[in-house]
Amino acid sequence: MGLGSDMYRQQILDHYKSPRNYGELEDPTFTHIGENPMCGDEIRMDVRLDGEEIEQVAFSGDGCAISQAAASMLTTELPGTTVDELLEMDRDDIVDMLGVEISPMRIKCAVLAEKVAQDGAKMYRGELEKEKTTTEDD
Repeated sequence: MGLGSDMYRQQILDHYKSPRNYGELEDPTFTHIGENPMCGDEIRMDVRLDGEEIEQVAFSGDGCAISQAAASMLTTELPGTTVDELLEMDRDDIVDMLGVEISPMRIKCAVLAEKVAQDGAKMYRGELEKEKTTTEDD
């Protein structure tokens, strides 16, 4: 492991200890909840749209450092993007954002916030009916 991976580990710990955009939005366009039962992670994502552009994102929940840091990082990346761009994201985008290799056991932790935001957007558009997202659906 080189210096770069240590820097990303520090970034993950920073987002875990001091999460960005933690809490709930007043008047979100949509809200969705999800969980990773294997690890006990739970995340709620609130998204406010301006047309099809993501204006603001907040998250709340509890879980491991990877899930919480990924949710925090995602809330800083999504504003200014469109719902279509959110829906086009995949696990590689999250791994790139985190900047470290994620073991197969932890990948569901890393992508939980992304899946919750995507399912929330699909529900908002009327393309999906789901009370709660779970990583067990994969």
